[in-house]
Amino acid sequence: MGHVTLVTGPEEFFNERTVTGVRAAVRSHDSEAEFSEAQGNDLTLATLGELAAPSLFSTTRCVVVRGLENLPEESVAGLLDYASAPADDIALVLVHGGGQKGSGVLNKLRKLGPVTEVKSASIKGAEYPRFVSSEVRSNGSRIDDEAADFLVQAIGQDIRSLAAAAHQLVNDFPGETLASDKVKRYFGGRAEAKSFAVADNAFFGRRAQALEELRWALDGGTAPVLITSAFASGVRGLARYVSAPRGIREADLAREVGVPPWKLRTLRDQSRAWTSQGLGEAIRAVARADADIKGAAHDAAYTLERLVLTVAALREQRSGR
Repeated sequence: MGHVTLVTGPEEFFNERTVTGVRAAVRSHDSEAEFSEAQGNDLTLATLGELAAPSLFSTTRCVVVRGLENLPEESVAGLLDYASAPADDIALVLVHGGGQKGSGVLNKLRKLGPVTEVKSASIKGAEYPRFVSSEVRSNGSRIDDEAADFLVQAIGQDIRSLAAAAHQLVNDFPGETLASDKVKRYFGGRAEAKSFAVADNAFFGRRAQALEELRWALDGGTAPVLITSAFASGVRGLARYVSAPRGIREADLAREVGVPPWKLRTLRDQSRAWTSQGLGEAIRAVARADADIKGAAHDAAYTLERLVLTVAALREQRSGR
């Protein structure tokens, strides 16, 4: 109370989590507090005064202003005046969606003592499994690295969905460490997860298993393009691993290859029977299959079966089987 929370950044999920946290804190402070919202482009000194004014029912209020980047120029001075000395019974939350628009008012707000900034940043690549691990820890449990990465493969890179999945797993396995078997029990049927199962088996040279996984995936409605995408991801990872410098720390090697550290074990095992020539042929096979799937082929299932057999055979030749 009596402060301004400035929420900035492009990641809507994290921004909303901050807003929810402020509201919860206000409700904890006063169960009868009132809550109101406004859009930045509608904010004037008069409307801000109305939002912050005590009502007949409660003097404590939480005011959320979204889209601060759209604040009219004529309203900037009034907002800054209020933010420099906010009312004691008001919690004001200002949400800026990121970007350069409205950066001038942000810089001025940051210099004010009563203003606390909470920044959100977009996450990408290897950061998604770390986000999953953090969500699980915040809910009082643990998840191993492989399970976290599998969940990302199964759910995709929507952090709201990942957070919900992590919450569901913790609730269903309270106090237990979440390993891959638990995650697969719930999310192993997802299309992305099935696609990677096909590709991984093929790159290990397991023809029968890969073909079986492929049939299950296609019968379950997995889009063929997701399967070629999984093959492309797999061959890129292998190529980067094979060409990466040796003798460096595992964490540095994982960054060099662009995979989470646990994935290095899979790549290490797969790479033992692959040559640079074989990988080159596999890359061409994946590219041909991808082009066929996206328009040149009449039978996607046949194209994918041929890809599985080609990739598995390239590894088998190297391993002498």
